[in-house]
Amino acid sequence: MSHLPAARRQLVCAALCAVLLAGCAFDVISIRQVPANFQATPESPQAWVLGETLRVRLREGHASVLMQGTNWRQVGRIDQGDVFRTTDQIVFVEASNQHEAQLVVSKSMAVGFYLPVEHTFTAADPPTAIKTTPK
Repeated sequence: MSHLPAARRQLVCAALCAVLLAGCAFDVISIRQVPANFQATPESPQAWVLGETLRVRLREGHASVLMQGTNWRQVGRIDQGDVFRTTDQIVFVEASNQHEAQLVVSKSMAVGFYLPVEHTFTAADPPTAIKTTPK
C-alpha cells in the first residue's frame, strides 16, 4: 500500500475500516416489550413507602435496584397492574438501550415495568413480592 498516493491510501484505509466494522458482530439485546394501554389514575391515587430494597429481575437486561424508603405514588393503570412512580430515585430498565421505567404492581407483587416513553410493558421474571407501608 506504500506505493499508492497518500489520498488514495487514506481512501483504501477508510474502505477497509468500514468493511471490518460492518463485519463485527454487535451483541444487541432488547428488552421484551408489549404494548400497554395506560389509563391515568383518578384524583385519589395510592401512595406508599418501599419497606425494603427490591431487585426486580427481567428476562433480558436489568432494572434499577429500587431503594428502601423511597416514596411511590400511583400514576395509572395498565392491564398488568397499577403503575407507580417515585421522585426519590431514577428508575430505568436497560439492555443495549436504557429506558425510563415506572413500577407495575399487582396483588403485592412487582410484575414488571411500564415504559412511559414507549407506552409498553416489560415483565418481571419472576414477579417479585413487594413490602410497602402506607404513606
